[in-house]
Amino acid sequence: MRGCFPAPAVISGAASSAITQIVWGRRKDPLFQFSVWSSTTATSSCLVYNNSKHDKRRRRRWLSLSEASRGRGVSVGLEQQCECESESDNEWVVVNFYQFVLIKDAEAQVAKHLNFLKGRDIRGRIYVNEQGINAQYSGPSRDALAYVEWVREDERFANCLVQISAAPTGHAFPKLKLRYKPSLVQLEGGISHLPLLDPSMRATPLAPSQWRKRLEAVTGSTTADASTQNPKPNYILLDVRNGYEWDIGHFSGARRPDVDCFRSTSFGLCQPEVIAADPLANVDKETDILMYCTGGIRCDVYSTILRQQGFQNLYTLKGGVSHYLKNEGPVQWVGNLFVFDSRLSLPPATYKPEAITEPNRVEVSENNTFARCYICGLEVCELRHRNCANLDCNLLYLCCMNCVEDLRGCCCSKCTTAPRLRPVLQGPHRYEKWHTYRDLISQSKSTA
Repeated sequence: MRGCFPAPAVISGAASSAITQIVWGRRKDPLFQFSVWSSTTATSSCLVYNNSKHDKRRRRRWLSLSEASRGRGVSVGLEQQCECESESDNEWVVVNFYQFVLIKDAEAQVAKHLNFLKGRDIRGRIYVNEQGINAQYSGPSRDALAYVEWVREDERFANCLVQISAAPTGHAFPKLKLRYKPSLVQLEGGISHLPLLDPSMRATPLAPSQWRKRLEAVTGSTTADASTQNPKPNYILLDVRNGYEWDIGHFSGARRPDVDCFRSTSFGLCQPEVIAADPLANVDKETDILMYCTGGIRCDVYSTILRQQGFQNLYTLKGGVSHYLKNEGPVQWVGNLFVFDSRLSLPPATYKPEAITEPNRVEVSENNTFARCYICGLEVCELRHRNCANLDCNLLYLCCMNCVEDLRGCCCSKCTTAPRLRPVLQGPHRYEKWHTYRDLISQSKSTA
């Protein structure tokens, strides 16, 4: 089948799980949204913590999630208080949050965080500096949510948006990296000099519902069918991610970023060598610019740069694409969402299963890289990247199964003769450390 692609695609193992959104806190003052995994074949219950600034006690409550297991909206009711250990304490989750706030004693804060996490099963990346915190980590819900509770006890982080999603196969990160880092986001030249602590210098955040209305005002439709689009939108839709992220999923109408590393992003900087690929080149500074990324932090950072360049009407998707999919579903979204952990690719149904009634079909043009094999250019059957089997290359790329077999998991014929060659990965797995394969190769040679 050439020229069309069924969106959203389903990754291996994803069809058997769902995520339910729960508001954590009081009805009028929710502290954050909590998502839990439930099997589509059995009813499951999940334990969450109710944290209130007026009640510091940790209270654990059973929540009935039988409706979620059938892929419909769930009406959550508190059944009973429970003070004992439960299986739901050990359900695995991935947690993401960030906050730009002044931290005068950043090094001391790192020490406090490390001390709190002693003995807790947490892995991921947690960076702290004078401009705030940026955290992505995984762990059993008991430990993962306890850390969120503890962080929120500091008034500076009481209102940060916390996003929690399922990690059905366990840890999504290999180890914990919790340290002081000069830049919370990697960008050439660093970001410590940017006015990130001044909200007026960052883009205006749009709630998912507001973002959806802006996009639908142009298309005049709730589908991603390009045939219904009007000739020109009254804004520029700017994808502030890496090009390979766009290749498996993006908002309809968004142009592919011309970079494969956010660090080198230069939109709106009028650099001669990239001006032809710059969507903001020669754009009126009063044009509305709608920016989006996975979780929001890259947009917040880069919007301060654009503000300094004179762009006046900057808007960002609050909480990023992950927050949008959880609240609005895949409206105007094409494909999957790339995530920076071992899961790599998540279909929209992971975030809002009840929003999908039937698969959409979107046209795949001949001259773009969406859903196309990096090697042969044909469409892929699975929107999930893989790493080149050559350890010294390790390129992250999309590949059809024919090319995987022909090149033994490598991205090119040259890599197939590399000295440090790993076996072909089967299924949705990531490569282990090199010594794992080196030892196996040594044992195989000695046996032979």
